[in-house]
Amino acid sequence: METWAVASICVLLGLTARWTVSLNSYSGASKAPMFGDYEAQRHWQEVTFNLPVRQWYFNTTDNDLKYWGLDYPPLTAFHSLLCAHIANLINPDWIELHKSRGYESPAHKFFMRATVIFADVLIYIPAVVVYCLYLAQGSSKTKSSALLCILLYPGLILIDNGHFQYNSVSLGLALWGVLGLGCGHDLLGSLAFTLALSYKQMELYHALPFFWYLLGKCGKLGLTGKGLILLVKISLTVLVSFALCWLPFLFDPQQTLQVIHRLFPMARGLFEDKVANVWCSLNILVKIKTLLSVDTQIYLSFGTTLLAVLPSSIKLLMKPTFWQFRLALMNSSLAFFLFSFQVHEKSILLAIWRGLTFRNTLFIFLQFALSVLTMAGLSFMSAALEPPAKLPDLFPVLVSACACVHFLGFLLYFNLVQLTESPRSDKKKIN
Repeated sequence: METWAVASICVLLGLTARWTVSLNSYSGASKAPMFGDYEAQRHWQEVTFNLPVRQWYFNTTDNDLKYWGLDYPPLTAFHSLLCAHIANLINPDWIELHKSRGYESPAHKFFMRATVIFADVLIYIPAVVVYCLYLAQGSSKTKSSALLCILLYPGLILIDNGHFQYNSVSLGLALWGVLGLGCGHDLLGSLAFTLALSYKQMELYHALPFFWYLLGKCGKLGLTGKGLILLVKISLTVLVSFALCWLPFLFDPQQTLQVIHRLFPMARGLFEDKVANVWCSLNILVKIKTLLSVDTQIYLSFGTTLLAVLPSSIKLLMKPTFWQFRLALMNSSLAFFLFSFQVHEKSILLAIWRGLTFRNTLFIFLQFALSVLTMAGLSFMSAALEPPAKLPDLFPVLVSACACVHFLGFLLYFNLVQLTESPRSDKKKIN
């Protein structure tokens, strides 16, 4: 009872932090022509509500893809449609086709903020609470501390509640998938993760650990007996789930290809903005995007990502325990963030929020202290000093490069943990 009381306080603090952030302004406010992420989410509601499904991902006279065109999987579009129906009941002007472009009002801002909070309460926060109280290791105090840290993680709060995004939906669904596997409910876990992947394609960062864990478990049970039956059940669950989420786009190959094209815009190159991964940092010294063709960049990123995630994947396949699965989630997400093609800076959420649940070590403490001191110094310099005229982006570049070094250190550390450390805290057995 005491644990649940503490958990309730943690949840209230998390909700308070989210709503406090939502009271502030946001990037892009009243700034034509794009108006920021607020307008992106509102525009997706406008498009999905007013246009037939077959036009959602295509460039038409009513759907200019250069103006916040849909570039997430179908489940995100269906979520936008649901929000649009609610918005239409309150005020149809909010999503009127064409005329609502750039719409801003206090009432609509409140509505958009409320949809993000509701998604947190419905999907993300319950998953975090259950995970920390039932699957995280340690004492009640340790579990409560992990719960509070995750619910108050500023990265997710600032991105979602500060800038009208719904990363908590895909993260929450993925965590429900982890919970399913951790509790031995493999079919429910597979269903939840399939929904997460159908909501945001960045959940591919976690796909390999799910695949290798379940395949390894089936192998341990015997691929000619119980293991084969489980493999067939999991396969059918995933296929049916994907089919239902993608159903409107599966009857026409052109529709399917267009959605995939929108989800993976290869023509944009290896990276676009300053992001703390290897390619962006290496580009400071070697102009990769200039020297290599787009095809070569794709092959290079694919090969290095595969090599970076391979040791973790092999170990998980050979020893499919829940402890190994958790470590593989961390290693896979870090490898994809550091080496894959077209990484968005918010993709680090897939690694950080899980990393908070691991117990502290001297290495982690030193990494944390060094990171805080370095970033504090760079933040102070960014605010107090003017960059050289020839290097206007000096401080953002330094921030991303330093962060990349830290992430590489964590990737090395957690791979060493997975490959060498005994699963002392993993009490889950193969059923």
